[in-house]
Amino acid sequence: MGGERLSRAAAHRLSLYLRALAVWLPDAGKVSSGRIAEACGVTDAQVRRDLAALGNLGQRGIGYDARELTAAIRAALGIDRTWRSVLVGVGNLARALLRYQGFRAQGFEIVGLFDNDPGKVGQVVEGLTVEAVDRLGERVLELGAELAVLTVPAETAQPVADVLAAAGVRGVLNFAPVLLRLPPRVKLVTVDLAIQLEQLAFLIQLGEPEPRAEDGG
Repeated sequence: MGGERLSRAAAHRLSLYLRALAVWLPDAGKVSSGRIAEACGVTDAQVRRDLAALGNLGQRGIGYDARELTAAIRAALGIDRTWRSVLVGVGNLARALLRYQGFRAQGFEIVGLFDNDPGKVGQVVEGLTVEAVDRLGERVLELGAELAVLTVPAETAQPVADVLAAAGVRGVLNFAPVLLRLPPRVKLVTVDLAIQLEQLAFLIQLGEPEPRAEDGG
């Protein structure tokens, strides 16, 4: 890293750049900021500013080595290693997430499944046995899980999150439609699909174009 702290907006753009690079590899040798910008819907200047924060990677008139750039972005995002994760709430959404191969490819390994439905406990889903949620705290420690994915109903999300925080989880990806309160040391990202649809409806009603990826600095 070039000594700069990445904003969440910049980190989001780096994820977009990484997706583009994944499509071009393994054939790509050098890639230009212009090619990345066109693929991700940002400006050349924005790409160059974002990548300058990662160090001296590119050469003027030549571009960036695609493999070196991919490694640098993964390191900046913290996905140059494996993140062991647990998933709580084994419903339809959870099963769809478990079938998505992109998590493992990006370094996220689901190592434990938990549910409070006795009918689901003991089932094997995508190679993992569903365990009772009342064992969550002890099993997080045993499994060495640092992250958790919550796909539980709103009314149970906070109690489960409290257990996860007490067990030492460092981050929670929350799909429950509720605002969680967690200690500052536990990072939280909430994915509320209804809110995203509301925002989409608002943009259509307003008649304005969707913000470009670089908006928000």
